[in-house]
Amino acid sequence: MTCPLVLVVDDDPDILDAICDILEVEHYRVARARNGVEALERVEEERPAVILLDLMMPVMDGVTFAHALRQRPFVGDVPILVISADGNPQRAASVGARGYLAKPFDIDALLGHVAAIAGGDGQPSADI
Repeated sequence: MTCPLVLVVDDDPDILDAICDILEVEHYRVARARNGVEALERVEEERPAVILLDLMMPVMDGVTFAHALRQRPFVGDVPILVISADGNPQRAASVGARGYLAKPFDIDALLGHVAAIAGGDGQPSADI
């Protein structure tokens, strides 16, 4: 059985590296993107099981990315978990996210959300 692919989208290289390292230790396959444009390219290469998405990024922000993703056939329904410092879970809900974690977040909470979405029942998180 193939490990689930998680696409991590964040413009902060330290946060991006830390999240990816943690997920790899937990045996997830990981793809990285620094903005929404790169994330759309990654999604076209291989459909992820879940996307961890920052909302505040240059080039293409998370909200614009999520709306563009939803317009794409065959990948538009990939589940999104928003990880953002904006402090506004309603923005996550507005893009159809399955969950929201405010930065800084607890690693165990992140892993729990990813496990629930990537291999769970597909229900939205109670955090939204």
